[in-house]
Amino acid sequence: MERIASFTVDHNVLAPGLYLSRRDGNVVTFDLRFKKPNTGDLLTNAEMHSVEHVIATLLRNSPRKDAVVYFGPMGCQTGFYFLFDGAQLSESEAVALVQQVFARGAAYDGEMPGKSAAECGNYRNLDVALARDCCRYYAEVIADWNVEKLVYPTGK
Repeated sequence: MERIASFTVDHNVLAPGLYLSRRDGNVVTFDLRFKKPNTGDLLTNAEMHSVEHVIATLLRNSPRKDAVVYFGPMGCQTGFYFLFDGAQLSESEAVALVQQVFARGAAYDGEMPGKSAAECGNYRNLDVALARDCCRYYAEVIADWNVEKLVYPTGK
């Protein structure tokens, strides 16, 4: 079998940041990496789930919401994927949007979006404070990010 592209990224040198994962027609995938290389520091289920609810809600309520295709966690618990329509949003606009929503997430003080049994099958592990802390951390990581920094590190 062919090795999928994400398995070719050297996770030993992959620092927290924002990376261009792939382009599929107009759909562009950004890799929002939280985990530090060579550590066991994964996001907890509650952190991932809480960030997902807050950031997905902020993205889908932003002025650029029509360009948002998907935002969700990586199964390996090291970050998130953000998929957007590259015909509606340039890579530099997408970087700015991610920076804006994580800054807003860092200051979020409303009710947790989707925190009820009717809205979410695992609503009990959602926590606004956890989301805020993770968003604050990531907003700082990507504060000065730009299109030139979207390239995965090679470790060479």
